[in-house]
Amino acid sequence: MTIHTSHPFATPEPERSAARRLRGRLGGAVSLWTAGQGDRRAGLTVSSLLVADGEPGRVLGLLDPDADLTEELLATGRGLVHLLRWEHRDLAEVFAGVAPAPGGPFRTGDFVEHPAGPRLTTADGWAAVSVQETTEVGWSTLVTCVLDEVDLDAPEGREEDPLLHRRGRYRRVRATGSGQ
Repeated sequence: MTIHTSHPFATPEPERSAARRLRGRLGGAVSLWTAGQGDRRAGLTVSSLLVADGEPGRVLGLLDPDADLTEELLATGRGLVHLLRWEHRDLAEVFAGVAPAPGGPFRTGDFVEHPAGPRLTTADGWAAVSVQETTEVGWSTLVTCVLDEVDLDAPEGREEDPLLHRRGRYRRVRATGSGQ
């Protein structure tokens, strides 16, 4: 086995599209989207998302149109969006489809059933959403969802430690407790 400093199968940066290179420099919080019930559960790691305030609030996500999650989310019309922490980076890799998941991806975390889909119990926050509309944008499906329920209570005794993604790598930003 060889240890690489970068992803061994990634397209070299000079060969990537300008849009992909620009997106990678923006960076963003990593989320896990889930939908479905029982043996029809699906999930996908998503960092291309936006929350829009309003009555009701909305979440907009750019999803892979070929992903099982996109199919299940559109079929059921409901799903969950979870905010991931640094400790979830292996789980994020599994749901992104770049790490193995013996027994399936839902064995990599502690999930409970929720009417909108599988809920990750260790997420710092999550939102149940309903699909409002979809639009094809570039190579993605833009899904606009209405926020039905939001829970931002972090598990007891856990410090905020959001999982961020920038330029193809996970980044760690620890909370300082100083308010800055």
